[in-house]
Amino acid sequence: MTREPLRVALDQGTGRSGDVADALGRLADRAARAADAGARLLVGPEMSLTGYALGADTVARIAEPADGPLADAVAGIAAATGVALVYGFPERADGAVYNTVQLVDGTGSRLASYRKTHLFGDPDRKAFAAGTEPVVQADLDGFRLGLLICYDVEFPEAVRAHALAGTELLVVPTALMLPFTGVPTRVVPVRALENQLHLAYVNRCDTEGDLVYAGMSVLVAPDGSETLRAGPGEEFLVGDIAPDAIAGARRDQSYLEDRRPDLYRALTG
Repeated sequence: MTREPLRVALDQGTGRSGDVADALGRLADRAARAADAGARLLVGPEMSLTGYALGADTVARIAEPADGPLADAVAGIAAATGVALVYGFPERADGAVYNTVQLVDGTGSRLASYRKTHLFGDPDRKAFAAGTEPVVQADLDGFRLGLLICYDVEFPEAVRAHALAGTELLVVPTALMLPFTGVPTRVVPVRALENQLHLAYVNRCDTEGDLVYAGMSVLVAPDGSETLRAGPGEEFLVGDIAPDAIAGARRDQSYLEDRRPDLYRALTG
């Protein structure tokens, strides 16, 4: 059966940091805009519902279970608009707090929940425990989606694991700050190219304390070309994921087929 393209919306922007009600209001507005544009999936930045660099005490205070009030509110927005949503929040579970993103479908049903596995600097390490599940996936409209968060994508092993597990669209909510603009401009396109998958990297573009976020969100095709590219400011972008692009890229360049895993074992130690 022929698959239709998956239309994806990227929201480079957030509500006021620390203001959950404002973030939910923004999410409802952007989900409605996504629906009007024919998008089936809306992706926001890392910790999109709360803010990112809030301090460990604040993060611990506002953290919720994966099925808490925030999840209920997001499910209501998804069901009202028919748009699947990827959103970030601090998750409390098993006596720890995690930097988590969740995917809900257009009915509001939770499809996947991923905890950041590679923690970056004090904002992460002082506030969060590291996740332990490297590949989290779900099916949406016939496409296999995978989830990573920000710093995770800078590790080639993490993205390669998704490619080998069949991820077609890797979704990466992000809070990348200046001066690290080489990540969205160089690293992310290479990750898509070398693994021959679609990659949606969605960043913040505001400020929190001394942190200035870089923006520059991007949707990259399996051949490394940019389907969508944002600048440094607030933007709302919509583009299509072509269902046959992965097969075409892998016919032209067989990176995965030509791997030599027997030569790489020493690299995993």
